[in-house]
Order: sequence, then C-alpha cells, then structure tokens
Amino acid sequence: MKTRREFLTIASGTAGYLSARMAWGIAPHSKATPYDMVAKVDRKRILAAADRYLSAQPITVTAEYSERSAGGRHDFYSEGDYWWPDPKNPGGPYVRRDGMSNPSNFNAHREAMVRLSLMVPALTAAWELTGKRRYADHAGRHLRAWFVDPATRMNANLQYAQAISGITKGRGIGIIDTLHLVEPARAATVLLQDGALEGGRKIQQWFAEYLEWMRTSKNGQEERDAKNNHGTCWVLQAGEFAHFTQNAEVMAWCRDRFRTVLVPHQIAPNGSLPLELARTKPYSYSLFDMDIFCGIAQSLSTKAEDLWSFATTDGRGLRKMMAFMYPYIKDRGAWPFAHDVEHFEDFPVRNPALLFSGLAYGDQDYIALWKTLNPDPVVPEVIRNFPIRQPLLWMTRSGSSGT
Repeated sequence: MKTRREFLTIASGTAGYLSARMAWGIAPHSKATPYDMVAKVDRKRILAAADRYLSAQPITVTAEYSERSAGGRHDFYSEGDYWWPDPKNPGGPYVRRDGMSNPSNFNAHREAMVRLSLMVPALTAAWELTGKRRYADHAGRHLRAWFVDPATRMNANLQYAQAISGITKGRGIGIIDTLHLVEPARAATVLLQDGALEGGRKIQQWFAEYLEWMRTSKNGQEERDAKNNHGTCWVLQAGEFAHFTQNAEVMAWCRDRFRTVLVPHQIAPNGSLPLELARTKPYSYSLFDMDIFCGIAQSLSTKAEDLWSFATTDGRGLRKMMAFMYPYIKDRGAWPFAHDVEHFEDFPVRNPALLFSGLAYGDQDYIALWKTLNPDPVVPEVIRNFPIRQPLLWMTRSGSSGT
C-alpha cells in the first residue's frame, strides 16, 4: 500500500502542483504545500471538533430497530425520503411527493451513519495535525464498533435501505445512504497506512465485502446504472472503497465509468447538470452532484489518468461544470432556475469542489470563495448532502506519518 506521500492526487502531479501553488499564492521556492495551506485554514475547526468527539461513544445500527424493517438488528434500514401515506387510501401503499421529506420516516440508522462520518474524519484529521494517539485510537474505536465487533457491527449490505411502505422492502436507490462511509473509509486508509488502526485488516475486509455486494447484487447494479447523482455517488463510493481495499481493478473501472458514462450523460455542453435541474431541489442537487463529481476526480486521478482534464469532444467535463456553477455559488441570488422547495436559503456551504478544482486548475477565485463558506452546517438535510467535510484527508501530506 502506498504511503500518504505517494497518493496520486492531482495536487501532486507536476502541472497540478505548480498551478496549485500559484492559486494559493505560495512563493515558488517556499516549502509550503497545498496540504499545509488546508491545514492552516482548518486546524482550529478540526481540533475543536475532534476534542468534542473524544467523549462520544460509538452508536451503530444495533442501537435502534424499526419493526417495519424486513431485516435483522444488524441490517441497515431506512425509508424513502419523499414517500407519504396516501390520503385517498389510508393504510395502503405510500405515494411520492418529490422534494418533500416525510418526518415520520425511520431515520435512526442514517443519522448514526452521518454521525460516524462527522466524527471519524475529524478525529483522523486531528491525528494528522498533532500526532496525538488519542485521536487515532478513538477513531479506531468507532470503526471497529461499526465494522468488526460482532455485537454491534453492521451487515455488509444495504438490502433494506430506502424501503417504501406497501411497495418495497428496500431499493437500489438506498445505496446512496452509504455515501457517508466514503470519508470514514478515507480516514481508515490514513490510519492504517500510519500504523495507527487496530483491527485495520478486518475493517478492510468489511469494505471489501460491501464493495462486492454493491457490484453484484440486484440493488447495487440498479444504483450503479442510475442516470443522475445516484450513479455518480455509486462511483465515488466504489472508487474510494476500492482504494481502501487496494482493488486496482475496480478503481480502473470507475475511471472508465467517469469518462464513458457519467460525464457524457450528466454534464451538458454548457456545464450544467440537466438531470439535477429537473428536480424540485435543482440548486442543492446541482451543488451536490458537483461535489461528487469533483470527489471522484480527487480520489481517482493519477498522473497517467487525469480526470480533471478529461472532456468530451463537445466540451463536457469538470472544468466546464465548475465554470457554470461558480457564479451561483458566489451569488445564490443569481440562480436563474427554480428555487428548491426546501432549504434553498441554507446553501451553499463550503463545497469541496471549489477547493479541489481550484487546486487542479490553478484558479485562485475558486479557492478564495471556498475559504469564505460555512464548513460546519447544522441543518440535518444540508449535512446529509455534504459528505466531504475534511478535505485535509484528500490532500497529499507534506510531512511524515502522524505529523
């Protein structure tokens, strides 16, 4: 397994590295790196969060159970967001109200997973900044509770995610719920490479099993083939889980999927995301898919296969997407399309796409805007659509392990 210094992110490529230094305003002969700059920006918030989380005990799927679940206590269960009781047929199958979340849904497992995705990356980032083992140890405790401990571990599938009363016990679309395992997987990669993760191989085994389920199950294949942000989220998950489990074959497949399916079918020639604009939350869904696209590029780009520079013959690509979205992140009021039916005023937040693409393209405006936005939203629906919150973990580290 490669060390953090060998991560082949775009920021470590020669051209990307030089443009990144220009974007940050780093002097040509300075030893500072983009990693150092992100550490400087986020240090206080990382340590404040990690110190809070040191006293938090693990909570996994076994803590709560819904009688509506067709699975057992170790199975993740959630219910479709936009499905409601039918007033014309009480007790019958639910009906869909796109964009309107049903507050009566069972949400405890999803909330527990989001909680994990907040705590483990922050604790791991604090370990990186300070080298203090208590942060790594506590992150490892949460990871073992979720993926190793027989009493509390989650089964490695999402067979019962986003069920709909009277219609289905679980759907492929529910696999988007494990988007919140992407940063814990990246954190686990860091801890394992640093020799700071007890039970690391068993945690890897869980992610290998889950990745195989994603690839081979009916639900997993349906989600893989989804046309909108669900298909993008599948690739980010599969690519990052493959990175953690050292599955080069799946990582290569994900790069190919990015080039041959995701970009051509989701990004328009003008850079917009038409499938997200068609939703009842076009602004937040566009921001969300933008972040996932850029997360894939940051995760899977290598010197030989630079996803940041990829474009179709008619110009579809991440550069065009970011140029389209940037004005509306800078000024939400300029958004020329329909406003979201919920939470329009709660966006944007500190979109990692701005940082990642700013480094890749040497665009100081993107990075400057990223620094001004809120990195720690508190609205649950916003947090749920903001899965990359510790960009430090996605940078090539300049120092030695644990520093």
